[in-house]
Amino acid sequence: MGAKQKKKDSGGGFLAQGAILAAAGIIVKLISLFYRIPVTNILGDEGQGYYSTAFAVYALALMLTSYSMPLAVSKLVSARLAKKQRRNAWKLFKAAFLLSACVGGIIAIIFFFGADFIADNILKSPLSAYPLRFLAPGLFVVSIIAVLRGYFQGLGNMIPTAVSQIIEQVVNALAAIWGAIAFLDLGKELAKSNGIKNFDAAYGAAGATLGPVLGATAALFFLGFLLYCYRGVIRRQIKRDVTKRDETTGQLIKIILITCAPVLLSTTMYNISESLDMALFYNIMNVQGHAYSEYTQLWGMFSGKYNTWINVPLAMANALGVSMMPSLTAAVTTKDQRMIHKKIYLVIRFSMLIAIPCFVGLAIMAKPILTMFYSGNIEIPSRLMNLGAISVVFFCLSTVTNAVLQGINRMTTPVKNAAVALVIHLISVFVMLVMFKWNIYSIIVGNIIFSLCMCILNQKSIRRAIGYRQEIKRTFVIPLIAAGVMGIITFAVYTLLDIFAGGTLATVIALFVAVLVYAAALLLLGGLTEEEILSMPKGAALARIFAKLHLLQAEKE
Repeated sequence: MGAKQKKKDSGGGFLAQGAILAAAGIIVKLISLFYRIPVTNILGDEGQGYYSTAFAVYALALMLTSYSMPLAVSKLVSARLAKKQRRNAWKLFKAAFLLSACVGGIIAIIFFFGADFIADNILKSPLSAYPLRFLAPGLFVVSIIAVLRGYFQGLGNMIPTAVSQIIEQVVNALAAIWGAIAFLDLGKELAKSNGIKNFDAAYGAAGATLGPVLGATAALFFLGFLLYCYRGVIRRQIKRDVTKRDETTGQLIKIILITCAPVLLSTTMYNISESLDMALFYNIMNVQGHAYSEYTQLWGMFSGKYNTWINVPLAMANALGVSMMPSLTAAVTTKDQRMIHKKIYLVIRFSMLIAIPCFVGLAIMAKPILTMFYSGNIEIPSRLMNLGAISVVFFCLSTVTNAVLQGINRMTTPVKNAAVALVIHLISVFVMLVMFKWNIYSIIVGNIIFSLCMCILNQKSIRRAIGYRQEIKRTFVIPLIAAGVMGIITFAVYTLLDIFAGGTLATVIALFVAVLVYAAALLLLGGLTEEEILSMPKGAALARIFAKLHLLQAEKE
């Protein structure tokens, strides 16, 4: 069998697009890591606490305006393109654009003028009103971006989303660092003149929020320019469209709302836990008599030093889920059961190939990694990562299985599963905070419980819906063994080098060794076949290199 044929058979199209989007997502997360490091160091744990408090509410508002739209638009556009309905696909984009502009604008206005009320009465953190107000315009901008990205994804093209995400994050990084420095200094002057304690930290946090807003604006201009350039192709395709039934704007808005509702509820349930955790944590710590600065700093460590790293592998899982959606929707539309099962198998397996070694690496190398990048308290964030790294695997798996359920038209199932998991999670966190008094560690254990519940419930739902069972050995066992070998060798290399070379150099070399060891162990154990390697971007070149190194096992005929 030739390489081209193998690539075709393996469903390499969506994997290649997924690899592009995953690569962009990882680049974005790495940029986020590197700009959050100076921002966290500039703001300090207290300033980071204000920023994280405001951003958690902002993220919750983004769920209402934006998070469900790319997936919904992508799914609906790809379904129409599968039936050759180009005109209806374009009309759906316009209807979604109108809907998002209205909803995003209204929420942004409420957010801007209601910042003081939200900060005083809901967050119990009055100074968080400053970063909240600065973030408000971003709600409108991101709601428009969501529709543009969803349209291009529905066309099966992930490159506009990938490039726009990188542009957004680069501008975000530069603006956030500049804003944090400039507004922190301004806040210090205002604090002296007005006699307001902690005003410098709150104002610095507000300056840092310029990053997300200006980054989103840059991405909007880029996507708008692409759409303008693409307008000729759209017109030609619409002219060739022979669809007899045109959908009206009213019908399309209704369809979008019906599709968005379960996606929105699922996304909200899935992501609201951090906002509820924050409210629960702040209020219980306050009732228990802890100082405000103490629990603000603890939350700053959790969000700025722990969560930032835990979220890096999730970018890959999100990318694979997004890239799978158009092809999975097309397979469901044409009732191709074999292809449905194949795409689910691939997306889950490839997500685990990255999530499992990330879990092992973060658990073992937590303290060296954090020490290399951050100042201030490292002991607590290190222990948080040692304990919570396993949630990377569960969150990645639950993320892609959410996308699978939505792709096979079980739109409300993730909502029900997330609701059950959220209730169990909140009860667990409450018990751990009140009875065990585990403070910030309660949030870590709660996240593990929530993500594990989602994995179990989603897998059962997929099996009931289409009779699909995930293969165990090559999906979970082999990557775990390879990651275990990687972990042992990486820790040994770091320990030896730390004696002679010092922490930073030892950490960098150990992490480089970790990548090489995991790749070699995975290939030697048969965790990746030649066919699967060929389905990746530059797969033929990679296969030749691995074959020369005698790492590639011969395929069984």
